[in-house]
Amino acid sequence: MSSWSSLLLRIGDKSPEYGASSDYKDHIDTCFGALRRELDHSQSEILEFLFACAEQLPHKIPLYGTLIGLINLENEDFVKQLVEKTHTKFQDALDSGNCNGVRTLMRLLTVMMCSKVLQPNSLVAVFETFLSSAATTVDEEKGNPLWQPCADFYITCILSCLPWGGAELIEQVPEDIERVMVGVEAYLSIRKHTSDTGLLFFENDDENGNGLSDKDFLEDLWDRIQVLSSNGWKVESVPRPHLSFEAQLVAGKSHEFGPINCPSLPSPPSVPSGVSIGKQKHEAELKYPQRIHRLNIFPPSKNEDLQLIDRFVMEEYLLDVLLFLNGCRKECASFMVGLPVSFRYEYLMAETIFSQLLMLPQPPFKPVYYTLVIIDLCKALPGAFPAVVAGAVRTLFERIADLDMECRTRLILWFSHHLSNFQFIWPWEEWAYVLDLPRWAPQRVFVQEVLEREVRLSYWDKVKQSIENAPGLEELLPPKGGPNFSFGAEDGKESNEHVLSGQLNNMVKGKAPVREIISWIDESVFPNNGLEVTLRVVVQTLLNIGSKSFTHLMTVLERYGQVFAKVCPDQDKQVMLIAEVSSFWKSNTQMTAIAIDRMMGYRLVSNLAIVRWVFLAENIEQFHTSDRPWEILRNAVSKTHNRISDLRKEILSLKKSISSAEEAAKEAKAELDAAESKLTLVDGEPVLGDNPVRLNRLKSHAEKTKEEVVSLQDSLEAKEALLARAIEENEALFLLLYKSFSNVLTERLPEGARTLHELKSAQVDVMTVDPEEPSSMELDNENQRPQNSQSNGEKKGGAYNIGEKEQWCITTLGYVKAFSRQYAAEIWPHIEKLDAEVLTEDAPSLFLSAVYSGLRRPIHEA
Repeated sequence: MSSWSSLLLRIGDKSPEYGASSDYKDHIDTCFGALRRELDHSQSEILEFLFACAEQLPHKIPLYGTLIGLINLENEDFVKQLVEKTHTKFQDALDSGNCNGVRTLMRLLTVMMCSKVLQPNSLVAVFETFLSSAATTVDEEKGNPLWQPCADFYITCILSCLPWGGAELIEQVPEDIERVMVGVEAYLSIRKHTSDTGLLFFENDDENGNGLSDKDFLEDLWDRIQVLSSNGWKVESVPRPHLSFEAQLVAGKSHEFGPINCPSLPSPPSVPSGVSIGKQKHEAELKYPQRIHRLNIFPPSKNEDLQLIDRFVMEEYLLDVLLFLNGCRKECASFMVGLPVSFRYEYLMAETIFSQLLMLPQPPFKPVYYTLVIIDLCKALPGAFPAVVAGAVRTLFERIADLDMECRTRLILWFSHHLSNFQFIWPWEEWAYVLDLPRWAPQRVFVQEVLEREVRLSYWDKVKQSIENAPGLEELLPPKGGPNFSFGAEDGKESNEHVLSGQLNNMVKGKAPVREIISWIDESVFPNNGLEVTLRVVVQTLLNIGSKSFTHLMTVLERYGQVFAKVCPDQDKQVMLIAEVSSFWKSNTQMTAIAIDRMMGYRLVSNLAIVRWVFLAENIEQFHTSDRPWEILRNAVSKTHNRISDLRKEILSLKKSISSAEEAAKEAKAELDAAESKLTLVDGEPVLGDNPVRLNRLKSHAEKTKEEVVSLQDSLEAKEALLARAIEENEALFLLLYKSFSNVLTERLPEGARTLHELKSAQVDVMTVDPEEPSSMELDNENQRPQNSQSNGEKKGGAYNIGEKEQWCITTLGYVKAFSRQYAAEIWPHIEKLDAEVLTEDAPSLFLSAVYSGLRRPIHEA
């Protein structure tokens, strides 16, 4: 990397490029000097790299904006090109729905205005374009209020620029910015309050009405901007390096930023109905996702009296770093630690990362990314951040019973992975009291599942050693044992099944062909012993051969998949096969999940068979005490979803390839026609047609390009047929899944319970309060918890206050909502059929509420 690019990249950082200096003015002077020397012969490279830095390190935009302002004094043409490039990129981001691109480029425009590069009126024109589009969108007559997420996004972009340039706008164009603020206020008065209870982190927030009454993200941001305005637009967290160069910058030429056009939005459904409206609203929410809820883990006192607007700016910084450095975990952690602020922000950093990790319906990146960032932050700030993370874990553990089921699963996976990177050290004695709670208490289940995941990441004895300060927790460790092979030599039995198993084992060891094994089963085993014995012998024996490792298991399934398929050709038998796999690996949840997942991958069992097995009586009884059946169900639904996603990507790629191939075939045909119509001289006489050798070559090329198009079209047809089949399988899967949920909940839900609060209150004992203990109200205020929330995971008088039947219902309803939310995009195309067959008025109201909440569908339709 050249010296100027290193200086540009590391500006504002503590780095060797800038020596001991940490002053922004020194950094800008040094970097500007290097760029000025290189501008004449590296102009295009500098333009591209400077723009890339501003785009992908947006927390440094004030520094880059000041640099651009200084360059503008020396080379107006260069800056004019940069402004034009910004305009092009900005319009492209708008047209493609690249929300993060629009947001960061708006910040760049604002900072360039502060550095006298851009005329203030140009920025106001962008604001007014956004305002006009937003107001039109939410207008019932002229627009389409279903696309309010897009309108909200535009207003959020306007407001989020003001911490970086509000003071300059008020100084230079006070009337214009006042007009914009009045427009924003008018928009907020006509839009609908956003309340997505399906996306709340905690169930109690919904039950207590907090999700309905709290201000949504845009309303909260408007309040913060109002406070900022009344404080004279002073923001401690936004550096203002342009002020140090103000005397120079005023001499620069301010450029115009051309008009922009907001993309047109779809028209409202021609035949409005709950379904058509729901589908379009879901499409809008997918394209313009909203930042709706903050996860407040710590009390406000932990953030050092941070101003409201500074909290917003810090969140922007942290989210930007997480977004643009998602492939570089160490760089990400380094930038997060070194943000351009003078105050400490470890607690806010932890809350922001956990809010992303637990974000619903899904986090922006894979959860493992946040795990790695947290690990690197603990190493970068060993004296501060580990304690903050531990505090977050303790707070979330206290409220684990109220935490959404999907968030709970992610928290378990993160925490076990995190501990595996720190020698599994944790003060388990703090949580030893969970042994006194019933086996269905969420805190006890949480500890049990964390320990089970730790065993997967290490080994049983190591995890046992890690809990030596709370030896009683060994009771919650998974069984220490391998496969449960029914026909082992140590049994001392020589039954008929033992003999058959031995024969099959010898055939496999002797590398007998699969056809020979199938013939042996058909002729000697099945006729004399029946299906049950045949299935048990074949499955137990082959799984035992593959039990040494994952690789052995894969090899057995690949080589002897036809044997499994022969014994279990239909869905009923596949359910028996899965049950046998579960029995064989009953002491190892991980191997059970892997074996069933791979069998589905090889199409030895169907997703419908897996759903049927999950809803067998013995598995239903585990719904509230173990993640085992849920993990297998999640894997099956996820694999079905991934097949469809992969096919859609392949079809999109094929369509692009066909378009290119057709263009190539068209060019080859035109070239051939031109050659055939060309007059050439042969022996002095004019002859129609080009040189024969060239003609033959062109004909061959034209035929090949034509064949390529036909081949690609055939592939496309085949993929589209596979996709149609996969979508049909998906419909059948969700129909069976929701029918199964509805049936088991109908059997078990208490009569008359219409809300989760009623369900949780069914067996609450009246407890006496010890006056020496802090009141629940004080605790609630300290932890920002709803005051009438039940911290259902805590000990209350030594007992857990929710009965087993009620906890089973709460857990199952939580998973209904989680599946509905995660796969909403795949469920909406089949919603009419689900409405007709499952989501009927006869279905339990709590079940309907969970489904509708997950789909973000108005509950009054239920």
